[in-house]
Amino acid sequence: MEAYSELDAVAIAELVTGRDVSAVEVMQAALARERATEPTLRAFRQDFTAQALADAKEIDRVVAQGARLRLAGVPIGVKAWDGLDDFQTIRLRREGCVVIGLTSVPKSTTEWQTWGFTERGPTVNPWCSDRTPGGSSAGSAAAVMAGVVPLATASDGAGSTRIPAAWCGAIGLKSTNGRLPARDSAGLNVPGAIVRSARDAALHMSVLLEEEAIGVASGKVLAATWSANLGYADVDSEQAEIAWAAAAHLVGAGHVRWHRATADLLDPEPAWIAIRGVGDGLADAETVRRVNNARLQELFNDVDVLFTPTTPGPPHGHQGPGSTMSVGLTWAFNISGHPAISIPAGRAADGTPVGLQAVARHGEEGTLLRLVADLERLNPWPKRAQPTRPEGRPSSALVRHSI
Repeated sequence: MEAYSELDAVAIAELVTGRDVSAVEVMQAALARERATEPTLRAFRQDFTAQALADAKEIDRVVAQGARLRLAGVPIGVKAWDGLDDFQTIRLRREGCVVIGLTSVPKSTTEWQTWGFTERGPTVNPWCSDRTPGGSSAGSAAAVMAGVVPLATASDGAGSTRIPAAWCGAIGLKSTNGRLPARDSAGLNVPGAIVRSARDAALHMSVLLEEEAIGVASGKVLAATWSANLGYADVDSEQAEIAWAAAAHLVGAGHVRWHRATADLLDPEPAWIAIRGVGDGLADAETVRRVNNARLQELFNDVDVLFTPTTPGPPHGHQGPGSTMSVGLTWAFNISGHPAISIPAGRAADGTPVGLQAVARHGEEGTLLRLVADLERLNPWPKRAQPTRPEGRPSSALVRHSI
């Protein structure tokens, strides 16, 4: 199949359902792409080639009999920690997805090594091989933006869907806590997926919620505010500037209007650690949660959307992030439960992608999905990584105050 690697899931399903191509042909294209990229990408821990071809053949059989599957014949990667028995995988397969393999996750022996690793070495960023794709849904993001699959499952306990989506130039949604079964006892870890298009993001969410379609907010101009650092994070100026420019596209086109409101939160790090049961201080953690929840409630009384950069800094090398807290701008919303999404915003001077994070009120994923669709039309992003060799390093200048 020509141009397979740039097709989204909706397009593939339409081709298979219309019997313009077979699910087997799609699977052969996906597996060929995997063979071509995997020696250097290392996005998969386990390969399901034989089973995938058999499953694709079965999809062709039921489609020929008239079955209407919303994701008929769509190849997907599944995050290794989730596996085939996870509720998300089951619902996606029920709609016609075919699993080609389990995507890479961090080493289990290193507490803070949160980027992907396989027995053949680390998973690499498909844009720049000396950088990580982010974690912990590293292999899923790498596989999607390398054009191996249009959709791969992920999960987000502190930013593990949004961060790799941002660093690989994809879309990653963390839904409202509680709408889907949590991946951890603390209720912070939310299942999701990494995709390349707005319509795939919306379809994926509707499948997980077992709804015909998720309501995507439309019509009114959305009131929004911007914070470069949420009041506590150290943020690279280039990341902030590129994310800000993406949000400004939405303002310039009349989809969003700026509203003066302040997103000034307490640093959630100690609270997140205590809530996860890693450290002491649960009473103090609940104080942080209560204060931040109150401030966010007040904020969302006035605005529909909060914009930030997705990450404080660019993708780090395989040696690790150093002192940078890559989750600095994401994990506050795992604690508060607000839905948040990373949208491709552009590329830094070194060629690596930058994400724009948008946050909405509880239950308003449709607002975020609308913003993705609007920005995709205004400022289309590459549907596949365009590898580059960095000639320089990102700016180390820090933005300590909201713009």
